[in-house]
Amino acid sequence: MTTIMHALIIEDSVLISMMVEDHLAELGYTSTAVATTQAEAVALAQEQVPDLITADDGLDEGSGIEAVREICAGQIIPTLFILGDPYRAQGAPSHAHVIAKPFLFDTFRDGVARAVEQAREA
Repeated sequence: MTTIMHALIIEDSVLISMMVEDHLAELGYTSTAVATTQAEAVALAQEQVPDLITADDGLDEGSGIEAVREICAGQIIPTLFILGDPYRAQGAPSHAHVIAKPFLFDTFRDGVARAVEQAREA
């Protein structure tokens, strides 16, 4: 039986969200949802709680960091922030891991592993 692993991608760049989606598929994630705004991210997470969240901070509407804070209120979900400026992660939930854009698959894979590990340890 195949385990369904669902990821929420919070990213307003179509090209980056497509790359993240492809990388997640390579890592075994069988289901993804893509949100381009903070409000959409929160709504999608309420519809289906993700096993992993990847998020940019600066969205056209709202903040990926604030979306993750809202989604993770009362629960810890492994989170990987993918930021053009990693220093913008100040104020991010402590269970999250951060990688910088641009990134290679190996960096992404390792970042997902660290995000999962940090969530377990939180």
